[in-house]
Amino acid sequence: MTAGETGRGLLELTRPVNVIAASVLTAIGSFVAGGITEEPVAVAAAVAATGLAVGAGNAINDYFDREIDRINQPDRPIPRGAVSPRGALAFSLVCFGASVALAVTLPLAALAIAGINLVALVAYTEVFKGLPGVGNALVAYLVGSTFLFGAAAVGQMAPAVVLFLLSAIATLTREIVKDVEDLEGDREEGLNTLPIAIGERPALWVATGLLLVGVVASPLPYLLEYFDEAYLAVVVPAVAIMCYGAYESFADPTAGQRYLKYGMFLAAVAFIVGRAATMVAIA
Repeated sequence: MTAGETGRGLLELTRPVNVIAASVLTAIGSFVAGGITEEPVAVAAAVAATGLAVGAGNAINDYFDREIDRINQPDRPIPRGAVSPRGALAFSLVCFGASVALAVTLPLAALAIAGINLVALVAYTEVFKGLPGVGNALVAYLVGSTFLFGAAAVGQMAPAVVLFLLSAIATLTREIVKDVEDLEGDREEGLNTLPIAIGERPALWVATGLLLVGVVASPLPYLLEYFDEAYLAVVVPAVAIMCYGAYESFADPTAGQRYLKYGMFLAAVAFIVGRAATMVAIA
């Protein structure tokens, strides 16, 4: 195996698309908290720490899943021989170490979030992944916490708390719908997801109930006067799309989770628009 193939394998272990997405979410959290221009060094450190932590978490998950992947995902770096199990573990530890080194330069609240997330990333595969709903909840927390981490990095968590909650709820809803979509394959692999444990339709009703909590909470940034009407103008259609996704998931989980993803993206845009409009009004 050449050095180039090994390098490509290590990059694949990190799931670059996931790394970029999580880093962008952290940057959005900092922007919503008003720290992009005021604390650019802290924002850069938080974004880099997030990317390294996500890459490390994905790599160590592949290390733990290497035997399953030899059957289900033989083209992944470890099964195909591009990276050895020991090499993947060492790479993950180096990335984790670099992430911690960056996190310790940030405020205490950001450091605490980073510490909790690092433990969660390591424990996900071995401890939580096989527990019905718990693995979904952990993934939802990790996605939502990227916004909170970005805000904490600039010392202004309050504006991002609602964004964290809404993102976590929407992610949990989508994770449950995805498990319904993957029901047959998961059952064949012996997994115990929420739809397998309680049934397909009850799981979808759980997902819908969670989303409704998010819908009720979505006006809070406006009611708390963090943002003005510009936020509402974007978040209302975002919520409508997500509600339609939850409805559609009962007939077609694949289409339903796709609409949920679109709505989540638009909801993130709503926070960006809300913060930008506030900055313009202040100026």
